[in-house]
Amino acid sequence: MHYTGPVYRHPLEANTPILEITYGCSWNKCVFCNMYKDVKFGASPMDHIEEDLQELAGIYPHNLRKIIVANGDPFALSTKRLLEISSLIRKYFPEISIISCQTSIRNIMHKKQEELKQLAEAKYDDIYIGIESGCDEVLKQLNKGYTSKQEYETLKKLKNSKIKYIALLMGGAGGKKYRDEHIRDTAKLLNTYPPKMISIITTGIATGTNLAQMRDDGEFVQLTEREIIEDEMALIEALDVPNSTYFYGHHQNNVAKVSGHLKNKDDLIGKFKERLEYFENNQPEILDISLSREY
Repeated sequence: MHYTGPVYRHPLEANTPILEITYGCSWNKCVFCNMYKDVKFGASPMDHIEEDLQELAGIYPHNLRKIIVANGDPFALSTKRLLEISSLIRKYFPEISIISCQTSIRNIMHKKQEELKQLAEAKYDDIYIGIESGCDEVLKQLNKGYTSKQEYETLKKLKNSKIKYIALLMGGAGGKKYRDEHIRDTAKLLNTYPPKMISIITTGIATGTNLAQMRDDGEFVQLTEREIIEDEMALIEALDVPNSTYFYGHHQNNVAKVSGHLKNKDDLIGKFKERLEYFENNQPEILDISLSREY
């Protein structure tokens, strides 16, 4: 397989095959991220893609239904290229029904409505989007490269194209300064354009990132573990999304690991309260500090 640098996928996709069609990240400027700092963004040659598909076809069944195209942001490619790749995938796996990927608002928003409909017809679906927040102040602080207005516009186009998305959120991304705004505005965005799944990860501060410098300079003040748990409960309480929407909170960065369908909001909140009570009774010292998540 032609994998260039690190390859990432969501924990729930551990058994889904990965096909590299881009490498690196087309933006690579978010203050918290060092995932692709040493990999220059580029597009995989079509001959490499076909060679990898041939290899995957020797491992996975002919009736494979789902594949992930990687790496950081495949939607940075032209629609024409993405359609060509879809055709190639279906040459080797004719029953593919979902071509998933991780992408960004920034690159989706540059695609026209008709292009997104074409991509939906070509089986692109269940795309993971690093929403992080629905709050303008937080988006600016994280240097995401887009505004909440552009989030709304882009998610509307996805809805009209019938492309489902998974919202990747960062717990505590607003820090102390924008704590309430982060929860309020993110819930508002998700309620307007509900995702198939909400996946939340507690904000980690990687060594050498701009966010680490912002923390050291006092520009970004991390939430305590208690505040993180309280905010996850507040977010769930504020959500008004379909019962089928899944909340995934089992990322390794999360102290309180809770997951479940949002039709059971009370049960989810109850589980968070149980975790909080457990820590109060067994590890009270961790609740009022910010645990190190440097990596």
